[in-house]
Amino acid sequence: MNERIMFEDCPLCASSRISDHMTADCSKNPLYKKSLNPEIVWRKCLECSHIFTEGYYTDELCRIIFDGTHQNQSVGEQVEKNRIVSARMIERVLPFVSEGVWLDVGFGNGSLLFTAQEYGFKAVGLDLRQRNVDVMNSLGFEAHCVNLTDFAPKDKCAVISMADVLEHMPYPRNALEAATALLKAGGVLLVSMPNSESIVWQLLDEHEANPYWAEIEHYHNFSRTTLYSLLNEYGLIPKRYGVSERYRVCMEVIAVKT
Repeated sequence: MNERIMFEDCPLCASSRISDHMTADCSKNPLYKKSLNPEIVWRKCLECSHIFTEGYYTDELCRIIFDGTHQNQSVGEQVEKNRIVSARMIERVLPFVSEGVWLDVGFGNGSLLFTAQEYGFKAVGLDLRQRNVDVMNSLGFEAHCVNLTDFAPKDKCAVISMADVLEHMPYPRNALEAATALLKAGGVLLVSMPNSESIVWQLLDEHEANPYWAEIEHYHNFSRTTLYSLLNEYGLIPKRYGVSERYRVCMEVIAVKT
């Protein structure tokens, strides 16, 4: 069975000048299944320096992977602790936007949605794990099991959050194009992900202790440079950089739609 659909070119800049970067063993990942290839091959674009996997999983393999869930991605997990982290994220957004629809893409444990509603936003969520969506609906929240690129809401969004999500998407450009179309003028994109330019990342690599090379659900490792360049292309102007509290070595960026 073919596990992955291979990238013929760089998924960010479409250059064909790509080379092998490294191979990682993902067999210790909690979501690993014996039916999966235990090796993840990472490649690097020689034009834009973006690092990405050799390909992305087929729909069949995604269904197998999504059948499992990291404990911290289950709706309601550590709800009080995560409320505090989510509140700090929302307070960084408030100087730019303070009301309207907050769309959280890949809502996971739901903390950001719960807290956005508490702050007065109309909270709407998307997630590819049907069980998470069902639980969120049962709690009275609007949630859909659909890709961002296929989502067609009635109202434009004031905020779209993609917290540790963009690196899971085979073609991040498609997601940013969709997000830009769904945002109001002056709306905010809140995005977080690992930052491969961090000195912490470099030190983890030196000690062969970087967990992200073996992350089954990730297709990309962004740097601040590549992320900012990509956001600017879509009229999403970075206004604030921060260190994310959600996961190790992560950055959190607030960008405003011009």
